[in-house]
Amino acid sequence: MRPGIRIAIDKIFTVVAGASVVCLCLVLVAVLGPMLWRGGSAVVFKGTVEFRQMQLVLFGRGDEDKIVAESKQAQIARAKIYSTIERFKGGIDSGNLIEKARQIYRQFGNDLRQTNMSAEDVAELRSVTRQIRDRLESAFASSNTAEVNESLAYVLNFKDDPRFKNTSAAGLIGLAEQYSKDIQGINLAERQRYYQEIRQVEDILVELLGPAPGAATPALMMNRFGATRWDLAQKLLGRLLWYEEWIKQGPEQPMIRRLTPRSQRFAGTEIEGLFTYIQQNLPEMLRPRPTFYWQYFIDDSTPGHYFGGVGPEILGTLLLTVLAMLFVVPFGVISAAYLVECASDNFVMRIIRMSINTLAGVPSIIFGLFGLAFFVLFFLPIFGAPSKGCILAASMTLAVLTLPVMIRASEEAIRAVPQTYKEASLALGASRFHTFVKVTLPAALPGILTGVILSLSRVAGETAPVLFTGAVALGPVPKSIFDPTRTLSYGSYDMAVGDKLAAMVPHNQFGMVVTLVLLILCLNTVAIILRSRVFKKLAGH
Repeated sequence: MRPGIRIAIDKIFTVVAGASVVCLCLVLVAVLGPMLWRGGSAVVFKGTVEFRQMQLVLFGRGDEDKIVAESKQAQIARAKIYSTIERFKGGIDSGNLIEKARQIYRQFGNDLRQTNMSAEDVAELRSVTRQIRDRLESAFASSNTAEVNESLAYVLNFKDDPRFKNTSAAGLIGLAEQYSKDIQGINLAERQRYYQEIRQVEDILVELLGPAPGAATPALMMNRFGATRWDLAQKLLGRLLWYEEWIKQGPEQPMIRRLTPRSQRFAGTEIEGLFTYIQQNLPEMLRPRPTFYWQYFIDDSTPGHYFGGVGPEILGTLLLTVLAMLFVVPFGVISAAYLVECASDNFVMRIIRMSINTLAGVPSIIFGLFGLAFFVLFFLPIFGAPSKGCILAASMTLAVLTLPVMIRASEEAIRAVPQTYKEASLALGASRFHTFVKVTLPAALPGILTGVILSLSRVAGETAPVLFTGAVALGPVPKSIFDPTRTLSYGSYDMAVGDKLAAMVPHNQFGMVVTLVLLILCLNTVAIILRSRVFKKLAGH
């Protein structure tokens, strides 16, 4: 081949190789870039006053005096919302109003028994009060404006009646006065619809601003605080401002989604202007500010990973990885040393090597089922350990999973050591075992560490094996290797397919995945640095 053609081919090959590397980098950026961006939002975001309250309550973190003062300022901006809703509900919740009227009537009857009035006067007062109560109940239950006004007018005629002054029956007059104010601008025929939709508004406000002042503490942790992040608050604001309904177009046609301003659903009422108020004053209500939540990597999480971080998941992943590698490395190196230095190339050894190669390609879920059947149900109970998934069973399962990779990598590294090294050692009188430990093994160490790097990545990122042998979605921090543990890989799987609460906070899903990627990169980096130092030491640098 002519020199010019050879040079041209070399240049073309160099360009193609460089382009391949660039394409690979672009693919990695395209895949990891959005993941890192969204996962990073679990640590860097705009935190609201609700986030700071959550940190104070759950983790005892932050300046309590400042947070309390900030919360009071936020409640001042929120007060108009709750007072407006309560007034509006006063005109549409007929059942509650009727019950109040009946309670007042019963109380007035009890009060009359304690007076010195004659039986005739008591009977007359009870009769008049009963009529007032009945007319009030008619007003509360009616959707006819004329009938309501007539009943209220009848009740209000007793406003200045001296018989009811300074008595519990005056509460009936007060109910009538308040109700006449509350129903201004309300279409009583739409009262049932108003009631249903104001409940929806209240549910969204609980997610946005937390429980209303004076409300009972919710049982679920996720309902004890409002939107802890400004991006989540923006989504909830969209749900609050827009009413979603699905409209059927016709027979055998798909339904279409229609959004209408929720304020139109309350047109003519004082609730109509409330949505504009919330939209304009939401920053005052939540007081967002830039937050760097580095404690995400050490904090525990609440059920569903709704609040908190991934501290137990990181700890569990490290425990499984380190313990698995303690099994993998010695067994892998010893097995490779036997195959290279001691075993002859006979039929049995070829079967063993073929089995090792086959095991390297077996799906990981098969190893998980094997670990469940052998380690969890058979092996551990022999030594008196409970027959349940635990760190020890999961780590041994992961060790079996990665052992073929470790054996093959170590075997190739040992074979790559020049034969002259061994011959020189044997010629100086060293035994075969001494030669292997002092000469062959150090020379093969960089290649063995390559197998360690490959095994580390697979152990830390596997889900299927630990699914059956020792991982849990939620649970306490393990106290021994006989307890199950949370892991990043299984936690990511659980959040993605089985946890509806986690779907409401996708930044935590991405945060856990990115944390797993970063943890694997850190472990690999440590192993690569160690391999580099060993290589330099062997090279005499």
